[in-house]
This record gives sequence, C-alpha cells and structure tokens, in this order.
Amino acid sequence: MASLLEKPLPVSVQNINPKVLKCEYAVRGEIVVLAQKLQEELLSKPGSHPFDEILYCNIGNPQSLGQQPITFFREVLALCDHPSLLDRNEIQGLFSEDAIKRASQILKQIPGKATGAYSHSQGIKGLRDAIADGIKARDGFPADPNDIFLTDGASPAVHMMMQLLISSEKDGILCPIPQYPLYSASIALHGGTLVPYYLDEASGWGLEISDLKKQLESARSKNISVRALVVINPGNPTGQVLTKENQEQIVEFCKQEGLVLLADEVYQENIYVPDKKFHSFKKISRTMGYGEKDISLVSFQSVSKGYYGECGKRGGYMEITGFSADVREQIYKVASVNLCSNISGQILASLVMNPPKVGDHVYESYCAERDGILSSLATRAKTLEAAFNSLENVTCNKAEGAMYLFPRIELPEKAIKAAEAANTAPDAFYCRQLLHATGIVVVPGSGFGQVPGTWHFRCTILPQEGKIPAVVSRLTDFHKAFMNEYRD
Repeated sequence: MASLLEKPLPVSVQNINPKVLKCEYAVRGEIVVLAQKLQEELLSKPGSHPFDEILYCNIGNPQSLGQQPITFFREVLALCDHPSLLDRNEIQGLFSEDAIKRASQILKQIPGKATGAYSHSQGIKGLRDAIADGIKARDGFPADPNDIFLTDGASPAVHMMMQLLISSEKDGILCPIPQYPLYSASIALHGGTLVPYYLDEASGWGLEISDLKKQLESARSKNISVRALVVINPGNPTGQVLTKENQEQIVEFCKQEGLVLLADEVYQENIYVPDKKFHSFKKISRTMGYGEKDISLVSFQSVSKGYYGECGKRGGYMEITGFSADVREQIYKVASVNLCSNISGQILASLVMNPPKVGDHVYESYCAERDGILSSLATRAKTLEAAFNSLENVTCNKAEGAMYLFPRIELPEKAIKAAEAANTAPDAFYCRQLLHATGIVVVPGSGFGQVPGTWHFRCTILPQEGKIPAVVSRLTDFHKAFMNEYRD
C-alpha cells in the first residue's frame, strides 16, 4: 500500500541539466562498462569466458598495465608525504641522496611542511618556479611562474578554459576530428558548439590549414563566434607528431584570426620516430617573434603520460600567455573556487618538468628507467602497427608519438546491417564482439569522431611487452573469425 503512495524521486533524466545528457565520454563508455561486468564474472566464476583476464587497451593508464613508476619521483613523494623519515638514522640506506635533498628543498616551500594542507590556488610558488625553469630549459625562452596554474591533471585545466571561453551555443571551439573526447564532452557541458576540422588520414593524419579556414568560415556564416583552436600534439587518438612548419602555420592562423590556441601537449615525451621532435607551441610562437601581445596561448601538460604514467596522482598544469590582467584575475577566481589541486600531483608536476640532471648521483639510473620505458613503448607501437596492417580490410598509420594506434577497418555490409539491427554503430559492434571473444578492450572510433562512412577503433600500446604477442594472437584469430562470419 505504501508503495502506491510513494512520490517520484526529485531527480530524473527528464529534469537534469540537458547539457549533461548531451555529454559523452567514450573512453570510459559502454564497452568499458561491459568489460568491468565481465571482469566481475571472471572473479566470481573462473572459466566462464574464453579468456582469463580483461586487457584494458581503452585508456592511457600505463601503471594499470604493469608500467613501473620512476624511482626518484616516488622516493621524493614518499619523503614529502612522511617528512619525519628525514630525521631517521637509517634514511641514507633507504633513499638516494638526491631524493633526500630534493624532498628537503620541496618541504621548505610547503607551508607547515604538510602535503595534507591547502596551497595557493595556482599551486605552491616554489613548485611553479621549478616548472617555469623546466619550460625555459625545454624551449629556450623564459617562463613566468605566475603564468602557471597547477591542476589535478590536465582535464580540469581544459574545463577551466572552456568555462572561460563559452557563454552560449553561439560560442564555438575548433576541434580536430578524430579528437580526445574530453574536448567534445567539455564543450557540451559548458553549452558551446564544437566546430570540427578533419585530420587527413591519407597523409598520416595531417592538419590542413585550408580545412581550418573552411570550417572557420562555415561556422562564422552560421553566426557562431569561434573562440579557440584545439591542437593535440602528439595526437590522441591518432599518434601523429606535427612538423615545425605545420605548427608555424597554425600559430599564424590563430594570430590572424584572433583565436586562442589551446595546445594539448601532454604526450610531449612520447616520440617514437627519429625524424620527428616535439616543439611546444610557445617555443614556435616565440621563435616566430610573437610575444604576449600577439597571440593568446594555453599549453596543457600532465603527469599521467610521458614515461612517468602517474595517472592516479592527478597532477598537471596549464601555462597561460597573452591574456590581459583583468582576464587573468577571472581565471584565478575560477581556480580559487576549487581551492587548490592536490599537493602530491603538484610535486610530481615539478619533478616531471625538473628531473635529475647530469652530475646528480641518480642521473644514470633515472635515464635508464626513462629510456627503457620509452624504448619499449616504441617497440610495442611498431609490433601492434604491423599486426593491424596484416589484418584483412584493416589499415593503420604509423604511431609517431603518444600512446595509441587508430586503425581503420572496412567492415562487410553484413556486419554493418547486423550492427544496425543491434542499434549500435558498426565499429562499436566490432569492439563489443572483440571484447566478448578475447577480453581485449578498445574504444570505437565513433567515440572520437571520424569521417562519415569510415570506421576505426583506438587501441593503446600499453600492455607490457611480454603480453603483446598474446594480444596480437587473440586479435588476429578474432578478426579472421569475424570477417568469415560476416563476409558478404
């Protein structure tokens, strides 16, 4: 009787913010939810599936797949989190001399020497000084610690800038297609319009300035005020590394059109080909002779990628240049609403941008760890690239950088019709079947955007080298069976 009188709950999908409903994030979407369900079934009923583990190749989460953290970074973190260790006699035998020295320096900069306390809303000043020094060493141009906002990974920094730039659906952001879904999700949440520009798969996911101009003019003809251009370099999900000449064209385009350049540079350490190098957009713009008054630029960096892979520590920053004092005050106000980013992440960001140097006792061991990880990632990228290109109806561009491959698959018409009958996108249909057959989790290309009529999926290169042969074998066997089942 009581159930008949119960009132409906005050919140339903009919009355929540429609922007939340519009927002999607494929990297942790439907396929991943299914994978987590299968993982629970494997634990409760071993042998219930034709595989014994789930391989999460859906997200750039290196340590979850076996990558080890950098020893020096973790030693410094441990000492900062438990400073009383520094007073113990046995400390010299447990931690490196350089870690002890760096932790002592950092603790002096933290109010109360307490990593559990709030900090300045932009981050601890001494850590921002270290990051500014690292940026200067990387680029050859000075960096101002007051331009740096430390954040819980790069994602909150992206959200902060979208919040600043978007006031209605009439505000547009130029985004690459394919793109990392953070951008489409953030634009949707803040009520703006995503203005797509398509990367050219045939030329190795090249960025054509002519297409940028075409998309910009089209958006403006619809009375959309395009505020910014997002560039992801190295690319996610596409893995390309921009040439210096292409970057110069992008800077010139933003300057001429009055656009904020939002430079996602979180994969700056992940370069796997000898003929490409990472150049920050700040370095490019300063080399071109453009300063604060010429171009508005926001650079994003994270401790989650590179060779460090400290995703769970949630550290990152944005460097903002070319903004007026009154606008910077507003950015600081928004940062203040969140009080501050976590201190462990702040410390890691300073270590990533200011690692051991020549002459430090740990320099050789640090380099060995760093180079070993990056060399292994390059090997895994080549192995998976070759494997994808060996599959029927699959083509895959070279992974020049980042942590992903984005192969294109030409699906048989019979498979496309089966996907339509299942009310799902064809590439999602393929990825779901792959998961059920192999336990391998990849993300459908439809979650990143793609040229209409083409199908892709994103796969990380992060499973450890010892597991790559099993990934290739499982994937190859599945693909052969899939193509035979749905062959026209």
